[in-house]
Formats: sequence, structure tokens, C-alpha cells
Amino acid sequence: MRCSRRPRSEQQFLGALLAGGLRQGAEAALVIEAVAQLAKVPVDGLRTAYMLAGDLGVVAEAALADGAAGVARFGLTVFRPILPMLAQTAADTGEALTSFAGPAVFEVKLDGFRVQIHKADDLVRVFSRGLNDVTARVPEVVAAINALPARRLILDGEAIAIGAGGRPLPFQDTMRRFGRSAADPEAPALTLSLFDALLVDDQTLLAEPTRTRLAALGQLAPALDVPRLVTGDAAAAAAFYDHAIADGHEGVMAKALEAPYDAGIRGAAWLKIKRVRRLDLVVLAAEWGSGRRRGWLSNLWLGARDADRFVMLGKTFKGMTDEVLTWQTAQLLAREVDRDGHIVYVRPELVVEIAFNDIQRSSHYPGGFALRFARVVRYRDDKTAAEADTIDAVRAIAIADGVVG
Repeated sequence: MRCSRRPRSEQQFLGALLAGGLRQGAEAALVIEAVAQLAKVPVDGLRTAYMLAGDLGVVAEAALADGAAGVARFGLTVFRPILPMLAQTAADTGEALTSFAGPAVFEVKLDGFRVQIHKADDLVRVFSRGLNDVTARVPEVVAAINALPARRLILDGEAIAIGAGGRPLPFQDTMRRFGRSAADPEAPALTLSLFDALLVDDQTLLAEPTRTRLAALGQLAPALDVPRLVTGDAAAAAAFYDHAIADGHEGVMAKALEAPYDAGIRGAAWLKIKRVRRLDLVVLAAEWGSGRRRGWLSNLWLGARDADRFVMLGKTFKGMTDEVLTWQTAQLLAREVDRDGHIVYVRPELVVEIAFNDIQRSSHYPGGFALRFARVVRYRDDKTAAEADTIDAVRAIAIADGVVG
């Protein structure tokens, strides 16, 4: 992108914006619209090119240099990973069915490592959700794909570590596997499950409806297909969710039967329904925010009761509106006991309800555990710190989930 006539500071801003390195809250969709206007190209075409290329800077340069012809050069190509389709959230399976206004696909939601797999003849490459090449780390995935009867493939799936009895190991064990050699005797083996097919030989399926893509996947790799149910019955969908949870999974995905694969889009055609836990914890400290949260105490340090003290379980800055941030900052400053740089330590008096999905083992936090996807639900002005949840309650959840013995 040429901007030689612009001030250097403006060039740096635009470059960081297009490269995704500017943490100021701008959505890629807004940048795409701006580039489309500047290049005088249809925004839908530019958006599709970005999803297929996975690099907004490259697509913007092509659009600005060659207009619509430059945008048209980006297509589905083996070994060029595309941005994955993403999901919104639904409270439960009933809400998902209502959203789709009819039957839907329900799939077990595996809590593993998302992989996008490309194959051409005997060459297989595996990419992460962030479009990084992770082929060398997943020989099990490569072997499974090489066994399939197809010359060219682009598939979407999940690699996950499975323990005794076929139950999934905790997410952190799967992730730890990616930091070890597959030859390490202590490294758990990975199992591949597939949930979408974007290209099979010469058939491009990206724009085909979900039902067509799943039919192709079922014919190609029935042994690797993720467990699923197609139904419009609320009771059957709820039972499918309950079975997924009982089997140790984090929930289910609900997908619209007629939707295309919208690469890079977090649309309403895919809905994730995950088990949500809640704990009432005490705020031990908070960190000053940055960017648009500058001037507010934002990142909360969370603690559980342990006899006559509190032990830290982690932090969260999620789930807070501007109104909550304003109230929270005033309340925490009124309870300040010490500071260390950007950290404000407070009297452990405020109880906050925290929603989270899972518990992980942690050697970093004094409580020995950390909460995954923790977010603020509300402050509990009806509870005192003496009524907050205990570390024993946290430990009981970890034991029930198989995180600890």
C-alpha cells in the first residue's frame, strides 16, 4: 500500500491497521469497507478475498493496485490457508432451534486444537486456527489424511488428546502435546475429528450448503466424522447436548443446514452451546486498563476462600460494560490498600459472580487452578466475602471433570 505522501506517523498507523497489529478496537470489517471505498471495488468481493487470503494487507494492496481484477485473483487454493468460519453463542439447544426456525445440525463440540488440513497428492500440510503451519507437530493427523481416498483436500477439524475409556483429556493436556515431540513417551496421542469439507478433489464446496458439505465429508471419511444429529426436535437436541457433556465434551455446535462456509465470519449460521459454570469470587486486586479502558480499573484478580484467607484463581477483564467499569473503579479505589505499578491491591470485600467454562491446573496461581473463559456476570451486593465460594468447591469441579485425581 503506497502512502509516501502521508506523514510517517500516519503511514505507521495505516500499516499497523492493515497488518492487524494495532490494538485500538477497529474491526476488520470496517477496514475492509474503507479499502473497498478507496479502491472503488465491491465490498463483498473484497471481504471474500480477505477471507480466502487471510491477509488484509495483501488483499488491500492488490485492490488498490489493480481494482476488481486484483481482488478476483484470490480463490480457494490448496496450501494457502483461509480464515476459519466462526460461531456465535446460544444459551441452549432450544434457542438454537428457534434461531434457525427449523431442523439443524448438532455436533459434539470438541475442546481441542482446531486444524485446517490441505492435501495435494502425497503432500499434506496442517494449519492452526491462526493460519500457522503446524504439520510437523501432528504426525497422527498427517497419517490419517494420507489414508483417505482423495487426491486434493481442504478440510476443517479438531485434533484432541483422548484418554482411557475414550474420554477427552483436559484442554491443557492437548495443548501441552503441541509443545512436545510426538515421539515423547509422555506425550498423549492426538485423535483427528473432521467437521467440514471445503474441497474434495476437483469439487469446491465452500459455497455449498452445510448438508452438501457434510454429505461429502461422510462419504470421504466416515471414521473421522464428528458425532452429529440432524433434528428439529427440541427434546432430541437437548438429549444430544446432555450426552456430549456426560462424555466429557464442552458442549455442542448447532449449524444451519442451508448455510455456506463463510470463511472468517462469526455469523449466526453456526452457534456454540457450551456448559457454563459460575462461582462467587472475591476481588483481590485490579489492573489499570489501556486503550479505550484507560482511566478505569479493568483486569480483576479473583480469589476463592481458603479458611481465613483468599487464594488467587486468575484474572479477567471480560463481561464489563462502561457502567460497570466506572462503578468498579470507584468501589475498588475506595478499598485500596497498596499499589505496585499498574496494579491496585484492595481489601477483599467485593464479591463478583464469575461465569466460566472449565477449570485448568495452574502452577502460576496460588490456588493451583485457573478458570478458562472467565467473565463477569454481576457484582453480588447481597453477599459478603465470608460467603464467597471456597477453593474446595473449585477443587470439586476439577475432580469431577478429571482435571485432577
